[in-house]
Amino acid sequence: MMETFGQWLHGDLGTAARIGTALAPAALFLLWFFGGLVPYALHQRRHGRHHDADLESRGDSVLLGMRLRVYFGWLMRPVWSVLQRSGLPASAITAGSLLFSLAAAVALASGRFALGGWLYILAGIGDFLDGRVARARGEAGPRGAALDSILDRYSDTVVLVGLAWYYRGSWVLVAVLATLVGSMLVSYVRARGEGLGIKIRSGLMQRPERIFVLGSTVALSPALAAVLEPTDPTPIHWLAVAGLTFLAVTTQITAMRRFFDLLHALDTTHPARRSAVLHAGVASLVATAVDFLVVWLLVTRGALPPWLATAVGCAAGAALAWVGTRRDAPTPWRFVLLNIVGALLNAGGVAVVMLLPDVDWRVAWLATRVVVFGAWNLPLHREYLFGDLEPGARDARVAAPGPSR
Repeated sequence: MMETFGQWLHGDLGTAARIGTALAPAALFLLWFFGGLVPYALHQRRHGRHHDADLESRGDSVLLGMRLRVYFGWLMRPVWSVLQRSGLPASAITAGSLLFSLAAAVALASGRFALGGWLYILAGIGDFLDGRVARARGEAGPRGAALDSILDRYSDTVVLVGLAWYYRGSWVLVAVLATLVGSMLVSYVRARGEGLGIKIRSGLMQRPERIFVLGSTVALSPALAAVLEPTDPTPIHWLAVAGLTFLAVTTQITAMRRFFDLLHALDTTHPARRSAVLHAGVASLVATAVDFLVVWLLVTRGALPPWLATAVGCAAGAALAWVGTRRDAPTPWRFVLLNIVGALLNAGGVAVVMLLPDVDWRVAWLATRVVVFGAWNLPLHREYLFGDLEPGARDARVAAPGPSR
């Protein structure tokens, strides 16, 4: 028995055992989850539809709907009721969740994905319970909220660091790092908005969704790896890769959506300037297509280095963008300065990105254009190019009669 436990602990398992260690906890969870449906239905028939004020106050979710969340909360009632009577402080549950996450990180770094995934899910359950216990006892307060929020960030980070260590020699590391950045930004943008008195809508990838997707795909991935990669001592774990890739994309989308919601709520820009920025943005999109065509011709036909072709393409695109911008821009020299610096940033960005091995120039061009447009062109259009546009000035110029013929 001790030998079998040692094999399990160190991952020295056959195909059947690898599948079993991944799926057995899932089978127990599904048995518990679906086994509660009948008692839950009887409870609702007797008392009416069950409500959970705490969960319902957090807003709905696309991935984990409100009915599912409320049902899960009902299933967990016996657990948090026992914890509440035990006298264990909520901070101890929070600390326990962090310890589970640390253990999960070590397990993942060493390649024990089933163990790491299920430990991370247990950490998420602990995070669900600590706040409820604190509120049930009347212990909830700013100190506990701050402690819970900060330790949650540590929990999420260490698990992704463990995955980063495992994938340190693989392209999957990019997906891990993108998930890490996106997860932090999702939480930070919401916290920043609340600090400014603005409620940010939930979005797709809140923390429960992230724990569910990452924990389940990582925990179950050894079962698939045992079939697809039975002899590989360090399999890539394709199910975990799928979960990480999904999170890498959706966390960025959620963070950007919250970011734009926050900016929109704080926007006091006069409609005249906002309309001018919109016109300039549309003109810039059309100009970017021309920009790429010029760059493609110069690189493929003219044999120019991509960074130099990018600078020339930016100049051609800027000339076309001026057609859609000149009506609103009160000072043309600002447009010229903005685009000269933008061309230098794009050319330099392409040169830097292409320092990476095996990067196609088109990928470098697109990545640089997106970053420079979002970080330079768009903010400067609003604050610099149209900074002197007075309320009603654009309307006055448009309404002004043209020269007599």
